[in-house]
Amino acid sequence: MNAIPSTLPALTDLSNAFNQLASQTVTSNGPSAFLQTLNQVQSTIGAILDPKATTTTSTSATLGTSAAPSLAAGLSTGVPLANGVTGSSPASVSAPALTASAAIAPSAPSSGSTPSPITQALANALGEVGVPYVWGGSSPTTGFDCSGLVQWAYGQAGIDLPRVADQQQQVGTKVASLAQAQPGDLVFYGNPAYHVGIYLGNGYMVDAPQTGQTVQIQPVGSPTEIRNVAPTDGPVGSVAAPSNLAPVFAAATQAYHLPQNLLASVATAESGMNPSAVSSAGAEGIMQIMPQTAASLGVNPMDPTQAIYGAAELLSQKLARFGSVPLALAAYNAGDGAVEQYGGIPPYAQTQNYVNEVMGLMGGQNVTSG
Repeated sequence: MNAIPSTLPALTDLSNAFNQLASQTVTSNGPSAFLQTLNQVQSTIGAILDPKATTTTSTSATLGTSAAPSLAAGLSTGVPLANGVTGSSPASVSAPALTASAAIAPSAPSSGSTPSPITQALANALGEVGVPYVWGGSSPTTGFDCSGLVQWAYGQAGIDLPRVADQQQQVGTKVASLAQAQPGDLVFYGNPAYHVGIYLGNGYMVDAPQTGQTVQIQPVGSPTEIRNVAPTDGPVGSVAAPSNLAPVFAAATQAYHLPQNLLASVATAESGMNPSAVSSAGAEGIMQIMPQTAASLGVNPMDPTQAIYGAAELLSQKLARFGSVPLALAAYNAGDGAVEQYGGIPPYAQTQNYVNEVMGLMGGQNVTSG
């Protein structure tokens, strides 16, 4: 897929279109109208990603003030749609051009505004409709499996997510029901999840279903769980985590049953949240893991997501071994042997300062001074 050019304001308009789709009520005639609107949104995304597919250049024209390209103009033929409709030719999937008022909510954003990461992620996923399902695939060139599509679409929008569905299921906040779901939420099947899709609104999702099929739009059915993964720039506990990493900290915390804010506090104390940090002792990455330790965990310490999960595994092991957060932190900093030798936090100034710093970031007490 081509990189999104300087037409990002059009994607902001698409955010309003997604909201309108989500608010539509399905009646006996509803699914057809919904699909027409959704097809038009997809066509617009296709035009944005491949300007050569249409001579229309302005956002308002692309979204319906003049005839817009059909779904088939922006995507390959044979694209599976919802309700069993399959596009075998441009004529079979073309939809009537919509007026601007039908496609865009009344309060259109001003020119030059930036779409949200969720809107960009939706556009990324919809732009890959028709790409073949490939188990283990995680890019447009290799094909996608379900979680690969999700990770890629959100990663291109600046949101780092774990690679597999059951880990993605632990990211963000739980949505109570499908009635409360918003476009861009993740819908999961199974617990732990074996499949994931991206909710589009009005009971539809985009996903990579299974071998022999392609990335497609289909009814969402009855998901086991729904998660909102919209990033925030706010604090994780008392630590301000980058918006693209906050979901990873949250997911790893839940996966390894760690205290809230422990991982983000360790990352702050270790590297100042710098994924490229390398210490004089050779510790690497955002969590400052030694290369030999990283190798034993099977992670790349310079990859933030892998490093966070690796540190979560280490801290989980040390918590189980020593029974308290301060002792686990001391072992993370000075090694298990030092904690065992002294029967507690070693009398090293660096280790004591480190434990106090992390506990302070977590909102705890000073644990090494009287």
